[in-house]
Amino acid sequence: MDDPDTPKRERATPYLSHAVGDALRDLTEKRLLELVRSEPVPNHLAIIMDGNRRFAAAQGLDVSKGHAKGRDTAELLLDWCLEVGVNILTIYALSTENFSRSSEELEGLMDLYDRALRDIAVDERVHRHQIRVRVIGNRSLLPARVQEAIEIAEKATAGYSRYRFNVALAYGGRDEIVEAIRALAREVRDGRLTPEQIDSEAVSRHLYTADLPDPDLIFRTSGEERISNFLLWQAAYSELYFSDVMWPGLTRLDFLRAIRSFQVRRRRFGE
Repeated sequence: MDDPDTPKRERATPYLSHAVGDALRDLTEKRLLELVRSEPVPNHLAIIMDGNRRFAAAQGLDVSKGHAKGRDTAELLLDWCLEVGVNILTIYALSTENFSRSSEELEGLMDLYDRALRDIAVDERVHRHQIRVRVIGNRSLLPARVQEAIEIAEKATAGYSRYRFNVALAYGGRDEIVEAIRALAREVRDGRLTPEQIDSEAVSRHLYTADLPDPDLIFRTSGEERISNFLLWQAAYSELYFSDVMWPGLTRLDFLRAIRSFQVRRRRFGE
C-alpha cells in the first residue's frame, strides 16, 4: 500500500517509468522494422532454439512449461519472418544428443511435436501464405505417432513453394554428412559414380537440405556461442549471430536486431 504521506507525483513515478519505457521500446521496434524492410533480409534463416530449460528454471516453472513457451515463441517467429520477408526458416528443435535426456522430458517433447505438427497441417496462416513444411533428421528415432504427424504436415503442404519452414527433429549434422558419404560410397560401388566425380556439390545433393540454399544467417539464443552439430556442412559461409536471451523469452525486437546485424555486415565468402 502507498504511504499516504508520499506525494502523488512520487507515487506515480514507477508507473510513468514503465509507460515511458514501453513507448521507447515501441518506437525503437518501429524504427528498426523500417530499417530492416529497407534492405535485403536473409533468404534462409536458421535458428538454434536454446534455453527452454534454463528459462523454466529461472521462472520457477516445470521443464515442460519451458518447452511449451518455446513452442509459442516458434509460432511468433514464423509471423516475424513473414513480416520482413524471410523466405526459408529452419529451426533446430531436437538434436540426436537430446535423446540422452530423461524419458519423462522426452515423452513430453514428443507429445509437443505431435500436437504442433498436426496443428500446423491445418493452420490457416500456413495455407494462406503457401508455406511448405518439412522435417529433417533421422525419423526412425522418433515415435510412430510423431512420424505420422510429420507425414500429415508434409502431405498437407507438399504443393506449396512460396515459403519454406523446416523443422530439424532428431537431427545431427555429423550423422547427416556420414549418411551422405555412405550414399556416395554405394554409388561408387554400383558403378554409377567414380571417386573423382565426388565434389562438394555431390555431397550437398545427398543432404537433407539438398533442395535448399545454405543458410545466410544462423541465430542462436541463450548466450552459448557454438552451433552444436547443426547444419555443419551448410554453415560454411553462414553469418552467425548469438543472443543472451533464452529462447522462450525472445521478442520481436530481439529478432529484428539479429536481422539488422546481418544486414550491416559485408559477406566475403572466403575472399
